[in-house]
Amino acid sequence: MSANDMKAAEKTYEQFIGTLKWSVPLIAILVAFVVIAIS
Repeated sequence: MSANDMKAAEKTYEQFIGTLKWSVPLIAILVAFVVIAIS
């Protein structure tokens, strides 16, 4: 693997983790709201 490929992979990974940090709590809130609405 060349150095350029590694830099691109690290950038993609950082973007993925950044998205995960925001999406997981939002999904958890949405699921909690649906569970409360159903019960």
